[in-house]
Amino acid sequence: MLRSLLLRLARFEITPKQARSACLQRKSAMTTDKVYFRHDPSSEDLHISFRYANPELNIDKDFNFCRKIDEKLEVTLNRIRGNIEKEFNKKLRKGKKKTSNQVQESLPENVTNGEIAIEFRRANDKLEDITFAELLREQPNDITLKVLEQIFDVVLNQPWVVNIVLPTSIMAGFTVYPSKLEMKYSDKAFCRTEWFKAKMPPSGNIQHATWIKCGEGFSYETSNDDVGHHLKFVLTPGNGQGQLGPAVEQISKNEIQAGPGICPFDTRHSFTQTRLKDDAFRVVSYNILADLYADSDYSRSHLFPYCPPYALKVDYRKQLYIKELLGYNADIICLQEVDMKIFEYDLKPVLENENQAFRGVMAQKGSSGEGIATFYRSDRFELIETFCLNIGEQIQKLDVFQGLWEKIKSNEKLVERICDRATTLQLNLLKMSSDRYVLVANTHLYFHPDADHIRLLQFGFSMLYIEDIYKKALEKYSLQNENQLAIIFCGDFNSVPECGIYRLMTEGFVDKDFIDWSSNAEEAVKGVSLSQPFAVKSACGTPDYTNYTHLFSACLDYIFYQCDRLEVEQYVPLPTEEELKANIAIPSVVFPSDHVALIADLKFRNH
Repeated sequence: MLRSLLLRLARFEITPKQARSACLQRKSAMTTDKVYFRHDPSSEDLHISFRYANPELNIDKDFNFCRKIDEKLEVTLNRIRGNIEKEFNKKLRKGKKKTSNQVQESLPENVTNGEIAIEFRRANDKLEDITFAELLREQPNDITLKVLEQIFDVVLNQPWVVNIVLPTSIMAGFTVYPSKLEMKYSDKAFCRTEWFKAKMPPSGNIQHATWIKCGEGFSYETSNDDVGHHLKFVLTPGNGQGQLGPAVEQISKNEIQAGPGICPFDTRHSFTQTRLKDDAFRVVSYNILADLYADSDYSRSHLFPYCPPYALKVDYRKQLYIKELLGYNADIICLQEVDMKIFEYDLKPVLENENQAFRGVMAQKGSSGEGIATFYRSDRFELIETFCLNIGEQIQKLDVFQGLWEKIKSNEKLVERICDRATTLQLNLLKMSSDRYVLVANTHLYFHPDADHIRLLQFGFSMLYIEDIYKKALEKYSLQNENQLAIIFCGDFNSVPECGIYRLMTEGFVDKDFIDWSSNAEEAVKGVSLSQPFAVKSACGTPDYTNYTHLFSACLDYIFYQCDRLEVEQYVPLPTEEELKANIAIPSVVFPSDHVALIADLKFRNH
C-alpha cells in the first residue's frame, strides 16, 4: 500500500496528510460495500475512499482519491479504473515486467473490452456527463458506485478520522492519550474508544499479538502492570446524528516503560488532595518550558547538558507536567512557554475532558509558536471577557499608554528594542457563582540579562492596561461593591525580588532614579517613575528559587494578588535545593521544566 500511496503522491493525487489518513483506514472497519465522499462547502476538494476486495483479481486494497468538485464523473472513473488495473497488474507481475498487451490479455473474462467496467448510478440509471457538484446537490442516498459486479453505496461526510498519533514515550503511572488527533464531521461525545494492550509476540510482528482490552475513553491511566506492553487505541468516530464512521486503530511504536519513580511534585500533591469550594480557589502559575527551547542542539549541549536527552523530549516531559498539573486540583492555571501544538493536542484534550471540566484560552507570543495559556474550571467560573495584548505593538496606539509613551518615545534605541519584543499580556475576567469576579492576568516578560529597564517598562504598560480593564469592568457589570472584583497577576517575570517589578507591585511605586532604568547604558530610561493603585502581595513570597539551571538560579515567577480583596489560605512549599540539584539542576528525569510551579490557595475576604 505504501508504494502505491507514494506513487499517487508523486502524481499529485493526494497530499501527504491525506496519504496518512488513507493508511489509517487500512485496518479500519471500512466495509466493502460503501464508498465514502468527504467535502467541505468551503473547499473545492472532494475526497473519495473505498475498499475494493475482489478475489478473482487478487485485490484487497483501500483506494483514496482527492479530486475537484467541478470535475466530470468520467475523469474520476478513469482514474479509479486505472488504479485498480495497476493494482491488479502489480499482483500479476509479481516482480516480472510485462508489456501492456500481456497485461490486457491477463485480465479476467468479466472485464469488458480490456477495461474494468466502472460507473456511478442513481437507482438504475447510469450517471454521465455531470460534475460531482451537480451530483451532490441533493443528498446522495440513492447513488452507487459499480465496479464490475460489485455495488458500493455512496456515503457523504461520514464521521472520519483524518490523523491519529500515539506518543513515542509512554510510562507506567502516567496518562496516555493520542498526541495528535484530527477528525472530520465527528463529535468526541459520540465516538467509541477502546484501549488494548499486548506484548510483542516471538515472531516480532505486533500484528500477531493477542490483545487484551484494558480501558475506554480518549485517555488511559497506565500502571506498573502495563510495563513491557504495547498499547493499541481503537477509535470509531461518531456524531450527534447517530452516524458512525470507519473505525481506526493505532498501535504504539514503543513498549510502556517504567516511570521515573517518586517525583518532587508527588510530594507537593499531598497539599492539594482536595478541591476548594465557596469563595476560595487554587491558582497555579507554571513555565512549562516550550519544546522549541528544549529540543535543540544548543539546549542539549549548553543550556541543559546535564539532562538526559530522552528526558528533554516533549513526549517525556509532557507526561510529567500533565500529571503534575492534574494533581494540584487547581481552579485557575496560568502557564507560560506553551507550544501551540501542546495546547491543542495535549493540554486541551486532557484538561477539558468531562472529569476535569477546564476551559483554556491561548495567547500566542507573536509568531514564535509558543505563548501563554490560562485554564479555568468551567464548573466554578464563567468566562466573561478575554483580552490579549501584544505590548510592543500597542504601546504607541492605545490611549491608556500615551502618558508613558510620551516619556520614552524620543529614545530611539529603547523604542526599537521594546517595540520589537513579542511580549504578550493575557487578561481573563472570570465570574464565580457567588457573584464574585476575578481578573486574571498572565504574562512572560522579556528574558535578556541587560533588560531590567525593558521588563520594568513592559510591566508598567501592563499595569496601566490592567487598571483600565479593571475600572471598565466595575462600570460595565455594575459592581457597586469593589470587594466583588479582585486581581491576580501570574507569570514568569524574569525579575528577581530586588528589581523594580516586585517593588512596583508590593510598594506601589518606582522612582525615576531606580537602578533598573540604567541596565543598558545606550537605552537608559530617564525621567520616568511608575506607580500602580492596587494593594498587592506575592502569594508565595520570594522563594530562593523558582528557576534552577546550572547557569542561573533565582526567583523569577510570582502569583501577585490583590491583598485587600483576597487572602492566602496556603501556598504549597517549593522543592528544596537538595531536590533541585539532585540531578545537577532542572529539567531532569523528575522535573519537566527549568522552572517550578507556584501554587496558592486564595479566598475572598469578608468585609
